[in-house]
Amino acid sequence: MRIKAIIGLGNPGIRYASSRHNAGFMVLDQLAARWNAQAWFTRYQAKLSLVTAAGKRILLVKPQTYMNNSGMAVRSVLRAYSICPEDMLLIYDDLDLEVGQLRFRRKGSAGGHKGVKSVLDHLNEEDFHRLRLGIGNPPPDVAVVDYVLGAFSKQEWAIMGGVIDIAVEGVELWLHNGVDEAMARVNGTFVESGNNHA
Repeated sequence: MRIKAIIGLGNPGIRYASSRHNAGFMVLDQLAARWNAQAWFTRYQAKLSLVTAAGKRILLVKPQTYMNNSGMAVRSVLRAYSICPEDMLLIYDDLDLEVGQLRFRRKGSAGGHKGVKSVLDHLNEEDFHRLRLGIGNPPPDVAVVDYVLGAFSKQEWAIMGGVIDIAVEGVELWLHNGVDEAMARVNGTFVESGNNHA
């Protein structure tokens, strides 16, 4: 059975656990809990967990190389498990989407995201699916690096809970029916608070 890789981007350690930049890790933690995944283990510069869900063998991947070097771990894991980029889904935060928005994408550039750029550089390939989670733009007086490494506000957390729930549903759609169905059902969603969305 071919293995699918679901990869969330973030930074390792307690210091960054609740930061905006770790939205990808947050979705993977929720997926692991929903699917009763095996305990996380560390190998190939990543935290990994194996699970069978939606009738598929799935590898959950949290690179531990820090965001800007995410591609090192992604390349190592894909090679070790003989996973093609076409069988992976990359989940990450996105400044170009508002908090409450999420969007599947078939392929494309990094869009200024250094973690995604690292993955593109190490794989030399952009033909893999992505799920982008909006974190909005920083206020004018806050540097981008400080903003992405900062924690969500209480109001943003209320929204992100709903976003993560929809992201998990979207991942299951992606697994069952492919990226076109996931794009059709998820793109355009906007979570205003809690689990309410339009």
